[in-house]
Amino acid sequence: MERIWENHKLALIALAVVLAVLMSAVVIVPETQQAVVVRTGEPVRVINRFRPNTPYGQTGAGMVLRIPILESVQRVDKRVIALDMERQQVLSADQQRLQVDAYARFRIIDPVLMVETAGTEEQVVAQLQPILTSVLRQELGRRSFTSLLTAERGTAMTNIRNKLDRQAREYGAQIIDVRIKRTDLPDGTPLEAAYTRMQTDREREAATIRAQGRKDAQIIRAEAEATAAKTYALSFGKDPRFYDFYRAMQSYVTTFETGEGDSSIILSPDNEYLRQFRGTR
Repeated sequence: MERIWENHKLALIALAVVLAVLMSAVVIVPETQQAVVVRTGEPVRVINRFRPNTPYGQTGAGMVLRIPILESVQRVDKRVIALDMERQQVLSADQQRLQVDAYARFRIIDPVLMVETAGTEEQVVAQLQPILTSVLRQELGRRSFTSLLTAERGTAMTNIRNKLDRQAREYGAQIIDVRIKRTDLPDGTPLEAAYTRMQTDREREAATIRAQGRKDAQIIRAEAEATAAKTYALSFGKDPRFYDFYRAMQSYVTTFETGEGDSSIILSPDNEYLRQFRGTR
């Protein structure tokens, strides 16, 4: 062994150097990462770039070569990245102080732009966190607390996602989703005051609805009575004698209908009031 080393020392050293250079030139990029090759400070190419709906095995991941020393590799996560917002107090349109927990999910779709503007995924998260807080405050500040308990909440989330996505594109990122985990009122007196205000508002709304219902009922009843009177007038106008007989019968029912107690009415048979009992002439 010593004789081999003595006889081939230079060749063995050269072989070791060549192997070291080859090993440093080989870069393995997994499916979960993108790799930006940087040459003298400038990105020159991307390995395993994110492409939607590309099946595994056809993305470009695997073993690739780079020029040692001249080229470095900046790895970028290809998976969905979490952007969590700390619990924030937001003032709603109806002056409610809300405790809001929210989060967003994004993906790096332009790794070159990300490397040039932010450098790393952690820096992208640091840049987007205050933007998410600001956009969330602006959007929820235009809405009432009760609206966040309805389908309008979905519209608010869509607006927040779109606004945040426009800012994220400047860092080579795409916002996939934004969600509010919880929206609560502060504990203690503010919460009780909010419940009291909500109850008062609902009672006022109910009273307004009942008053409008009574008004509509009176209008409908008056219109119905007017229509009935008009119908009676048209029908009775065709036969005045029948109208006179009909009104007399109604008067007799009202006068002679048996009620509580005993009562007597004494009238002359020739009294004009009893003419209908005497028959027609």
